[in-house]
Amino acid sequence: MLIGVPAETLAGETRVAVTPETAKKLVAQGHVVRVQAGAGLAASATDAAYEAAGAQITDAAGALGADLVLKVRSPQASELPLMKAGATLVGMLNPFDAEGLQALAAAGLTSFALEAAPRTTRAQSMDVLSSQANIAGYKAVMLAANAYPKFFPMLMTAAGTVKAARVVILGVGVAGLQAIATAKRLGAVIEASDVRPSVKEQIESLGGKFIDVPYETAEEKEAAEGVGGYAKPMPPSWLQRQAAEVAKRVALADVVISTALIPGRAAPTLITEEMVKSMKPGSVIVDIAAGKGPVRADGGVGGNCPLTEADQTVVKHGVTIIGETNLPARVAADASALYARNVLDFLKLVLPKDAAAVQVPMDDDIVVACLMTQAGEVKRK
Repeated sequence: MLIGVPAETLAGETRVAVTPETAKKLVAQGHVVRVQAGAGLAASATDAAYEAAGAQITDAAGALGADLVLKVRSPQASELPLMKAGATLVGMLNPFDAEGLQALAAAGLTSFALEAAPRTTRAQSMDVLSSQANIAGYKAVMLAANAYPKFFPMLMTAAGTVKAARVVILGVGVAGLQAIATAKRLGAVIEASDVRPSVKEQIESLGGKFIDVPYETAEEKEAAEGVGGYAKPMPPSWLQRQAAEVAKRVALADVVISTALIPGRAAPTLITEEMVKSMKPGSVIVDIAAGKGPVRADGGVGGNCPLTEADQTVVKHGVTIIGETNLPARVAADASALYARNVLDFLKLVLPKDAAAVQVPMDDDIVVACLMTQAGEVKRK
């Protein structure tokens, strides 16, 4: 099969869907792999490395015109005309972008959104959300350490003792856990909050302290358990108590990293303007949910903090707020390596060994969950 790997055209996107490592494996399976010139340069993958792996270097039309196109992000409007009807597209296509999915269906593409894979044991090796969130959690701490005007670790020097930074992590999924681990390695004192009680042990095993907010009703406890590995919206009663408890910790924090996201919904507001005002001058907030929060009165979109500006670093009330919306792209080489392996593992389900065309086994729960468009129709319900 002819497989195309175009360069990503979305502003700030530095990742690539296939690395020389995975290109070599695809070629070994008998496929022809065509990579757009320069597609991997930002991820430290040169054209020469792809050629050494057996891939062919081509232009945008050559990559997008393949039978199977592997991308990181959904094609831009300018790219769709270069893709042929009946081709297959695999990438992070945003399952909740109804307009974007309709455009893919109109182009006659069979498309698979890898973010829609279920959170099951069998799907772990192709879980792009986890592989990329892991990197986001790490990079969030590194950006915070860079912006914070003090040390992270406690230091005892001849000039006196420097206290360790106090870091509060809000939302303890994959990104939050990696943020805890990274901040701990840097010597910070860490507290973390999440709606799910099951993460307490994980937080403590990484050296953090769980900000515990007891559940008072069966409804609160049921929502806290979540579904399918994702958190669910919590009842207002619990959120009010959590906000009060978190506000106390945020006021004392030097760094706050918020990671709370709910698929298909606006990110919850966890850090209010009043909480930002309570923080010490020079404190730092890294809002991983930047650009995914509720729409503000001015038309802007924040994140877990309404003061966050997407893709900007701003100072509000003496606090530096970092609103990077694509943290994995800041670690392009490793982010691409992990993503490319996720893609390769997914292809095993739809492109069996020696197959001449992509298969769509409708009895496979992972394939069905990821299938977005087929035969001119949007399959996502």
